[in-house]
Amino acid sequence: MTDTETRQIRLAQRLKDIPPYLFQRIDDLKSAAKKRGIKVISLGIGDPDLPTPPEFVDILYREAQKTENQKYPAYKGTPELRQAIAGYYDRRFGIKLNPDTECLALIGSKEGIANLALAVLDPGDVVIYPDPCYPVYPMHAVFIGCEGYSVPLRRENDFLIDFSEIPDEICSHTKMLIMNYPNNPTSAVAPKEFFDEAVRWAKKWGIVLVHDNPYAEIYQSETPPPSLLNADGAMDVAIEFNTLSKTFNMTGWRIGMAVGNAQVVQALARVKSNIDSGVFLPIQRVAVEALNKPLDFIDDLRAKYVERRKAVEDVLIPAGYDVYHGTGTFYLWAKTPKGMKSFEFVEKVLNETGVVVGPGSGWGESGEGFFRICLTREADELGKYVQQIVDKFPA
Repeated sequence: MTDTETRQIRLAQRLKDIPPYLFQRIDDLKSAAKKRGIKVISLGIGDPDLPTPPEFVDILYREAQKTENQKYPAYKGTPELRQAIAGYYDRRFGIKLNPDTECLALIGSKEGIANLALAVLDPGDVVIYPDPCYPVYPMHAVFIGCEGYSVPLRRENDFLIDFSEIPDEICSHTKMLIMNYPNNPTSAVAPKEFFDEAVRWAKKWGIVLVHDNPYAEIYQSETPPPSLLNADGAMDVAIEFNTLSKTFNMTGWRIGMAVGNAQVVQALARVKSNIDSGVFLPIQRVAVEALNKPLDFIDDLRAKYVERRKAVEDVLIPAGYDVYHGTGTFYLWAKTPKGMKSFEFVEKVLNETGVVVGPGSGWGESGEGFFRICLTREADELGKYVQQIVDKFPA
């Protein structure tokens, strides 16, 4: 090699197996539409439109000015935060947790699930995930060199995993299964009986059962959804992720938690201590305040989402759209009209109405033929925008 020759830089082979992130594809469609002069209204990304409660912002401002809060934070979260996490789980779910060994602070649950994969999986292992699902779940297997196995979620089964469909050969090579109820994108809610079955299945095969539960408080039913940890024997095999993002409209704050089996939680903590430095202390102070508030604090928020879901259903259902009436999350899941493909429908809706909805196939093959609407606008606005879709695209 001569002095004038240069060699190209080389990137990891794993990047070749990673498709474009769903929301990046949606952003690209939005950018192209805006360049053509289309006024874009986004109902495609699950970012709450409502502000973080002002008192939390005040706490952040006050705590950020304190010199002692400007230093490296504890990897696992402060004792006060871990105690607040345990207290919340006790009041909300009736679950007793050890704050020292069974609770861990996170920079959001997305980070926690990624780091858990490093703590549990080895190259060649199998990780099972539902289809459709939050797109980051299967990516962790790709990063580590594992095999992902998807289990289809079907409407006739209320989008619950059917464990009998998973072959024994797959189970015997599986170390981890990831699930999520209340479910993104379908809005389905799982009963305790389902979690009991999941735990029995995981115990049979020695599998770590992972539950992503960021929508724990976003439900539109009289009965609050259970935690996976409510299931009989769950603490033997399960870890649950939760976050303040949706409950307290704090998506940008990046604060969450992992709770459950002490061995798994501590394995995650070990990985985290080698990767990050924990959550900014003033944000942890806010989280303590939020988690210690009475549970009726978000009744008004839930009422808003009930009103918004009704506003959308009142337009779609009379127009002949096939809508799944889920009772969790702030999403509405419906079939595309006349058998249109998901991305085809989304692109046409954007180009002809300026409204962005999510393509069901972006969450997995089993989401093909569906679309998702985020209930992140006021009810009257949602009704107006969805009416525009119905007028242009009859069912």
